[in-house]
Amino acid sequence: MRFFYQIGIHFFILFLRIASLFNAKIKEGIKGRKNWTVTLGDIPENANVIWFHCASLGEFDQGLPVMTALKQNTPNAFVLVTFFSPSGMKHYHKRAHSVDLALYLPFDTKANAQLFLKKAKPKLAVFVKYEFWPNFILECGRSDIKLVSISTLLRKNQIYFNWYGGFFASVLQSIDHFFVQNQHSKTLLESIGVKQIEISGDTRYDKVLQHKNSSTSTDSILTQFTSEGPILIAGSSWKEEEEIIRLFLKLNLTTKVIIAPHNVSPSNIERLQNSLDLPSVRYTQYQEDNGSRVLILDTIGHLTSAYQHTDYALVGGGFSGSLHNILEAGAYGLPVFFGPHHQKFPEAQAFIDGGIGFVVENAAQLSQKINELSDQQALKQKIDAFMKRQAGATNKIVNHSFITNTLKQK
Repeated sequence: MRFFYQIGIHFFILFLRIASLFNAKIKEGIKGRKNWTVTLGDIPENANVIWFHCASLGEFDQGLPVMTALKQNTPNAFVLVTFFSPSGMKHYHKRAHSVDLALYLPFDTKANAQLFLKKAKPKLAVFVKYEFWPNFILECGRSDIKLVSISTLLRKNQIYFNWYGGFFASVLQSIDHFFVQNQHSKTLLESIGVKQIEISGDTRYDKVLQHKNSSTSTDSILTQFTSEGPILIAGSSWKEEEEIIRLFLKLNLTTKVIIAPHNVSPSNIERLQNSLDLPSVRYTQYQEDNGSRVLILDTIGHLTSAYQHTDYALVGGGFSGSLHNILEAGAYGLPVFFGPHHQKFPEAQAFIDGGIGFVVENAAQLSQKINELSDQQALKQKIDAFMKRQAGATNKIVNHSFITNTLKQK
């Protein structure tokens, strides 16, 4: 299987190069990978390089608390971050971060992996969540570079745990230590002979709580629009959630809604406004309160802070199986509603089990479940307590003896 992978990765690269002729996002990724060897030349000779690989922006957010802590705790630390997806490279700088250098991960050929590690010379390599590139992982082992996986989340149907996945299982066995999100992931790893495993939880809980506690900015537009409530926010919405909002507004005549669509392109914002049955105002065009019940965030970067101004959250992606971040809403004590296809996201089930997250399939269900919520202040306290109980993954990781001993080595 290893032989076929080495051949297959070259066919994969060829496929991407052909696809880039027709897909702008793929083209951007191909272009961004040029001259990566030159970019690595910016690393100081005497730096303690800690390399984080994140598939995209969501994984970057998971890795961010660990990056920040290790940067603070490690003398002469140099945080190197690689992304596979263009969304990570395009937007990571909008976060408060400790990154010294970011670039696209070179394609996973053996030659690329060897050259990357030779130039980067990482003291520690950290892969976030679930993206495991075999050649980079195996070459870390051959180069005696310690490699850990954090906030790891695995599922039984993945190739590593099937009869035909022996090579890929061996790749996971080559990782020095796993910090997994839950017992299920630990059990799966143990089934293929992995032993160095710690259940640390999801670092995103730390990330969203840190953001909440450190945020001091005020937004006059959001403050003015939400001066009278109740307020429902649709975070990272798709068409399914937006249709629910359209009908929900007819059932709840006193509720105001903030919509933060996943796609903020001008054409999609125009489509969204035309699909609603009542007037709306865009954030970038807001001048004063004109009585509109709908505010559309046609920007990137305002959603997280917008949650603090609202009472309930409907989070997008639950109808496609790609649920967006519900923890950001939970950090501000909001009950969270989402579609039925959330099985890949353990935090969604944890919210449901905790009585702070609710599945809805239409506007009538959303309206009914909101109306059934009784003491809002008591519920907020319940959500706050839940979020605090889930926090702490970052400390478990950065203070683990494997991490501290690795970074102390000369």
